[in-house]
Amino acid sequence: MIISLTKDPVTIQKEQDVVLFRNRLKEVAVKIKMGLLNQTRLITASSEIVRNMLRYADGGVGLIEIVSRGRDNGIRLTFTDKGPGIADLTLAMRDGYSTGKSLGLGLPGSKRLVDEFDIKSKLGEGTIVMMLKWTK
Repeated sequence: MIISLTKDPVTIQKEQDVVLFRNRLKEVAVKIKMGLLNQTRLITASSEIVRNMLRYADGGVGLIEIVSRGRDNGIRLTFTDKGPGIADLTLAMRDGYSTGKSLGLGLPGSKRLVDEFDIKSKLGEGTIVMMLKWTK
């Protein structure tokens, strides 16, 4: 798998940064000729993670990378925050679970929208979410 860094990491500290991140992601997706449906899935999944970083961790950083596997191209996103961490990842990945006043569909919904999804979290240290979506 060949990885090329497309842009500097995007710092997400305020609501306007969500729009900036989505726009950069759209640019990269178009550049690698990702179909509209997969673009929409990836942008939707990433928007949820970015909003979670704002809501629960006072922001963080999002990294957009182009990945290649043979003739296939995709986008790998890595989100890192220094928030309080997630106490129970298994519970957090269940539909309907929320520590806030939401429907609790964010993390599991994001996972369903992408091809690969990984989340690591340590209490008091923060959370790292990686997701990958192939063009096809």
